[in-house]
Formats: sequence, C-alpha cells, structure tokens
Amino acid sequence: MIVDDHEVVRRGIAEVIDRSEGMGIVAEAGSVAEGIRRAELVHPQVMLVDLQLPDGTGIDLMRAVRRTQPNTRAIVLTSFDDDSALAAALEVGAAAFVLKSVRGAEIADVVRAVAAGRVLLDERTVTRRRREHDDPTEDLTPSEMRVVDLIGEGLSNREIAERLSIAEKTVKNHITSLLAKMGLQRRTQVAAWVAARRHHAWAQDTNH
Repeated sequence: MIVDDHEVVRRGIAEVIDRSEGMGIVAEAGSVAEGIRRAELVHPQVMLVDLQLPDGTGIDLMRAVRRTQPNTRAIVLTSFDDDSALAAALEVGAAAFVLKSVRGAEIADVVRAVAAGRVLLDERTVTRRRREHDDPTEDLTPSEMRVVDLIGEGLSNREIAERLSIAEKTVKNHITSLLAKMGLQRRTQVAAWVAARRHHAWAQDTNH
C-alpha cells in the first residue's frame, strides 16, 4: 500500500511495483485517515508512507496501523534531511527508507527486502548521521569514494562500471566494501547519505 498525498508519486511507485515480479499494489491513500481505513480493509504486507501528509504525519499512520496490524511492515518515503523524523520513524517500527528520487529498481529492491523481513534502517544509521563530526567516508579508498558519488547521481552498477571503465563485478565489490566501512546496508542508503550531504552543503552556502 502506498500512502502519499501526491498522486504523481503514488502512480510512479505503483507502476514500478506492479511491473516487479511477485509484487502488486493493494491500495493507495493520500492522508492518514484514508491510510488507516484502507489498511484495515486490505491488510498490506508492506506500506510505503510519506512523512508529510495533509492531516498528520506518516509517523501517526505507522503508529496507528502498527497497533491493529503488527505484521504490516513500513517503509518511509523521504528526502532524508530530517534526522528527528527518521528517529521517530524508527521508534514506530519503520524498516527502511526510500528516496523519492531513486530509480524504480531501487524501490522494488527495498520493498522486496522489507517484505522478506529485513530491516534496512537501524539506530546505527540515524546515530551516525547525528554525529556531524563523524565522516563515514573517511576510510574509503579514492575508487570507493568515486562509486559513492556516482551512486548519488543515480547511476546503476552497469553505468558506474562504464563511467569508470571497470568491470561490473568490481563495482559490486567496491559497494560491498564501502557499505561495510560506512556502516550501511544498502546502496539506497548511500544515495540518501549523498543527498543529505549535498543538502547540508547547499544550506551552508545559502546561509553565508
């Protein structure tokens, strides 16, 4: 089930999910109240929830659904620039986050992983972001750092391989290594970290 007040976002995600093998959309909603009602009707296995809704927040919705349907797993739709909101989402049981700007394949991968019981957003990720002096990329090699930047640009593994003139298997090895060093679990989280860093830099430039 997708809960977002922007129909274009809902339709885009729905198309990606419906095209993915073994997955389908059971309901859409544009508000907290509508989301609660529809969740009670369809009992979704996974729920993608926007944090900002017209009549409340995605946190409110996740909390309400969790009380009546504890087996429904939640994924937050976010721009990943609000640590407090992510921490709150974690507290009400969110299992992952998805940037609205990521590629469709990434969304499908996260939904599939969460449906299988994995948790991709953990306290370590949120805590690490709060420590601004802690640079999670400080142990990365120059090649790994380049891969991080290209993931942030939205490139696939194949496109990164072509850009760097290396084998796709080498790209996968770099990603495995850099995820471990950054304390992350998925390349989606790397994209989110890059987006958050760029937002922070933009905000600083604007303030000066």
